[in-house]
Amino acid sequence: MRNPFSKLWHWLKKIVGMITLLWFVAVITFSFLPVPFSMVMLEKQISALMSINLSYVSRSTWVDQDQISPYMALAVIAAEDQRFPEHWGFDFPAIAMAVEHNKKYRKRIRGASTITQQTAKNLFLWEGRSWVRKGLETGMTVVLELLWSKKRILTVYLNIAEFGDGIFGVEEATQHYFGKPASRLTASEAALLAAVLPNPLRYRVDVPSTYVLQRQRWVLRQMQLLGGQSYLRTNKLSK
Repeated sequence: MRNPFSKLWHWLKKIVGMITLLWFVAVITFSFLPVPFSMVMLEKQISALMSINLSYVSRSTWVDQDQISPYMALAVIAAEDQRFPEHWGFDFPAIAMAVEHNKKYRKRIRGASTITQQTAKNLFLWEGRSWVRKGLETGMTVVLELLWSKKRILTVYLNIAEFGDGIFGVEEATQHYFGKPASRLTASEAALLAAVLPNPLRYRVDVPSTYVLQRQRWVLRQMQLLGGQSYLRTNKLSK
């Protein structure tokens, strides 16, 4: 008689293999087609339904890169990942600095996730902290860097990033907060949106705290120091 554990292991390998294949197909597909939703969006919508919160709706509207103001791309790079054009998915100097900071200030944990890592996590994984999720995120980050261009990673990131409760993607955020399309964002508005990205549920675009306004000014300065829109053209991140 066949060992039942052997049979279980056989089916587990088949399931993992199928999931991996489906994920790889999704990576290839989303390298040129719009992303309809992310796993974080789906997770939050299901969580709201399970808690009988019928008022919550995950909202997003996909837009291509040429329909997004260059200021927005520049703002998120300035705020979140200034070595984005240079690294292969991991900013090791930033990671080392975060480790030292977290050793010193245990109550104020600092992350060092790159835009690519955040894209992998938001698109394919779940929220929360665990070694399993981090391991999957690491592998997915490498694959995205290998198969997608930096410009594509940035475009997907801007379309699935959360900017408020149920507000995902820069087009949805711009329409909601400023009543206009993402293509018409000003530098100041883009910096304000980027300023809340560390925690868009704690920090508000519509009612910005003193911290958010200070961070907005910091992001604007970093955008200028990077070189403005010429920075995007130099690094092939704009149309």
